[in-house]
Amino acid sequence: MMRLRHSLRWALIKAAVAGTTMVALAFLIPLGLMVQQTARDRAFTAAERQAAALGPALAITTDQDAIARAVASTDAGAQGRMAVHLPAAGAAGAGTQSGAGGGAGGVASAPGGAAPAGKVSDGSGAAAVAGPAAGATIGEVRALAADVASAGGQGRSFTVEVPGGYALLQPVAVDTARTAVVEVFVADGDLTRGVATAWQVLSGVALGLVAVSVLVADRMGARIVGSARRLAAAARSLGAGDLAVRVPVDGKQAAGSPEELREAGHAFNAMADRVVQLLAAERELAADLSHRLRTPLTVLRLNAASLGEGDAADATRHAVAQLEREVDQIIRSARRAPEDAPAVTVGCDAAEVIRERVGFWSALAEDEGRRWQLAGADRETPVPVQRGDLAAAVDALLGNVFRHTGVGTAFSVDVLATGSSVIVLVGDAGPGFTDPEAALKRGEGHGGEGSTGLGLDIVRKLAEATGGDLALGRSAVLGGAEIRLRLRSRPDGTVPARAGRRRGRGSLFAR
Repeated sequence: MMRLRHSLRWALIKAAVAGTTMVALAFLIPLGLMVQQTARDRAFTAAERQAAALGPALAITTDQDAIARAVASTDAGAQGRMAVHLPAAGAAGAGTQSGAGGGAGGVASAPGGAAPAGKVSDGSGAAAVAGPAAGATIGEVRALAADVASAGGQGRSFTVEVPGGYALLQPVAVDTARTAVVEVFVADGDLTRGVATAWQVLSGVALGLVAVSVLVADRMGARIVGSARRLAAAARSLGAGDLAVRVPVDGKQAAGSPEELREAGHAFNAMADRVVQLLAAERELAADLSHRLRTPLTVLRLNAASLGEGDAADATRHAVAQLEREVDQIIRSARRAPEDAPAVTVGCDAAEVIRERVGFWSALAEDEGRRWQLAGADRETPVPVQRGDLAAAVDALLGNVFRHTGVGTAFSVDVLATGSSVIVLVGDAGPGFTDPEAALKRGEGHGGEGSTGLGLDIVRKLAEATGGDLALGRSAVLGGAEIRLRLRSRPDGTVPARAGRRRGRGSLFAR
């Protein structure tokens, strides 16, 4: 999960969630508010229709019984949400209201059958000052008498807030001189009916949009990340030595990949092809240069054959033969393609190789009067390197002793075998290293005339190929330079994983 949080795929998902959420909120919040307003308008419109339904009945009669039956026939009246405020009889004696004092909340008739002008019932028997003359009231009254009188006097409908909701006051003309007021109660629940469901539906739609955007972003991210990972894996394989690796830029694997990653894949493939060409050219050059050495080697072999008998002649012929073998090996290695190289390194006995090479150099040591000592090479010591490579490394170490120390300088070779490694110590009684770090850098060693500065670097690469290392220091016994070559070894003879480069003095060195 932690890895996903920092990946490109997770970044795309977060961007999709943020973008979709903002778009959803920008559209769904106004839509929800519009639904809420629509529900409110619908409730008041329904109340207006209920009030308008009594208009024909009031235009025909103001008889309380008839009006009561008309109120009961409506939905609002049946639910006790409607009241009718009838006007009083005309001042000219147009008749008396029947059932005086008989209706709910009705008022007593004045002498002559007319209600007192300017008085209206508020449902409790109290009288309030009003504009037009008021009569009986039918139904459950919730609005204040002053609001009812105002609606009748102004001749326009409006709503007033009452406990539990709102009351719609709708004036209805009974005749040319009188106006009744129809009161319809609208509860708070009617104003929000269906709004909660609408908000839930809209929230579900928003979540669905976010989920779809996450799914689409995840699929797009998977394609992009897959292409990037294939490119990274190919780069690692190329760095590990697989020169045949290529990035697919066409076909099913590359389908859906961004154009930029495809261009990167094309560039990687072109680079890999160029690397293969350069390595092939380098191998050919190494083979050609090595082949050019055969002519002077042939002359040396013929001259060595004419030296006659003796230790020096035998040593010369042995050296020429070995040089020819090395040149042939270089040519074969250069001609061989990297993919044809063996996967597992063949091991050898380090003690046997070291005894052989020290024996070879001992002849020259005796001629120069050098004391030498070999210790620890009396038992089998397997290491996972080729015999020729180890012999070349030992020759490079001993050659440095003869090249960089004066005649008569003593040297020693010690072989230490542990459970997981073999350590070869080559020390001398010379002046030692002035700059060990520079001596380990390829081509930067200052060995004087005839030195290429590659000897120790070749030995270091051999050590690191087994997971070991090469370190320089000062010999605690002879007082001069000491080189420690550590080769990792395994009982089954396989090569351990390549370790990182470790330079510097080890614990076996005197500082």
